[in-house]
Amino acid sequence: MDWIAAPGVGRFLRWRHSRVTLQLPSMLVAMLMVWDGLTGPSLAPKNLATVLSWVHYRGWLILVLLLAGNFFCLACPFMLPRSLARRLLRPTRMWPRRLRNKWIAVALFGLLLFAYELLDLWATPWWTAWLIVAYFLGALLVDSLFRGAPFCKYICPIGQFNFTAALISPLEVRARDRRICAACRTVDCIRGREGRRGCELWLFQGRKVGNMDCTFCLDCVHACPYGNVGIIARLPGSELWADLWRSGVGRLSRRPDLAAMAVVFTFGALLNAFGMVRPIYVVEARLADWLGARTELPVLGVIFVLGLGVGPALLLGAAGWLARRWGGGCGPLLWIVTRYAYVLIPLGVGMWAAHYSFHLLSGFWSFIPVVQRLLSDLGWPVLGAPRWGLGPVLPMGWLDPVEMGLLGLGLVGSLLAAYRIAAEDRPDRPWRAFLPWAALAVLVWGAAVWLMAQPMEMRGMLMAG
Repeated sequence: MDWIAAPGVGRFLRWRHSRVTLQLPSMLVAMLMVWDGLTGPSLAPKNLATVLSWVHYRGWLILVLLLAGNFFCLACPFMLPRSLARRLLRPTRMWPRRLRNKWIAVALFGLLLFAYELLDLWATPWWTAWLIVAYFLGALLVDSLFRGAPFCKYICPIGQFNFTAALISPLEVRARDRRICAACRTVDCIRGREGRRGCELWLFQGRKVGNMDCTFCLDCVHACPYGNVGIIARLPGSELWADLWRSGVGRLSRRPDLAAMAVVFTFGALLNAFGMVRPIYVVEARLADWLGARTELPVLGVIFVLGLGVGPALLLGAAGWLARRWGGGCGPLLWIVTRYAYVLIPLGVGMWAAHYSFHLLSGFWSFIPVVQRLLSDLGWPVLGAPRWGLGPVLPMGWLDPVEMGLLGLGLVGSLLAAYRIAAEDRPDRPWRAFLPWAALAVLVWGAAVWLMAQPMEMRGMLMAG
């Protein structure tokens, strides 16, 4: 299956203005969200900024990544102003070599999760609007100073979330025939041609493997003179155990920064859900007493340091040590942990999908009364009075099986990836190397099941009371 060759949708995707066509409505929606967030009601369920950001965008994002690919980066509105600015400003600087890694992005991703809890972003339209503005300004500033797309590749937390989740997506932008790429001398997929830019993340299609750092921008599709690039179906998650050298990325086993992103991505899913269940209040109260803290900042700081740093480091270190001892591996512990850390990604995707689908499905129609209210405030009440009483799209009793099914799929994916890596690295004794990582996967899955079985706050929805 190749979406670029498909009738209808393929013709649209091959059109050189397809991305701008998708970005324009995204830009309009983002501007309305900022406007409503700064000037509209302060009650989150009645404001477009919070409802679309924390109920709808997150839910659709993870589901599209799980079922298709990184199409939200394709329609990213933050890239439109920077693309327009580059018609006037031609950056000549290269992103500093020492910063060509994901460590800044890992820190910003963790900081965003921390700010979400500390500032109650889900309940604060004003802060949500300013977060969107910060994204626009950040992309514009960074990409106006440096060539390529360093904001997407090295900074953007949403982009890193998409790249990481897309490692198990069923679609991939790749060359149809690598022999054509091997014979190519112009490398148009990177350099561009005839006014069409090439890949700004410098992923050469002849050596590109998987979805890491790929924004699905389709610049390579438009620039390739041979029509040799497609959006092609593949076995979801197969790149997790294929330790091949990847253009623009290298080998995953030699990228501890990418492994750290996978760990923060997975344990961040657990921590984000933990912030919405009742036990968090008991933990925070006891920590506040122990620290003598009168504000939430130090309490949340301890929780995040333990939940995203100390705890995962101990768990992965123990699994790596046992795998090396039982499996007979002789590599450094850091290499083993880096090699296997990616097996957590299916569980992370399952947890994010279970959590976000709960909010999306239970608050699916919440955007309708908000749009009605916004149009009435603008003096154009064409949709009538807001209907605040709209319920979920599915019976609430159906949500638990959906959530458990997604978590179950995540566990199966993680176990499969762990065994394939063990079988590839230790073909003589794969089970011994596999069992510690299987135990870790089951432990994370158990924590996810426990979290999703707890009563969860209906954040951002009027049904919260």
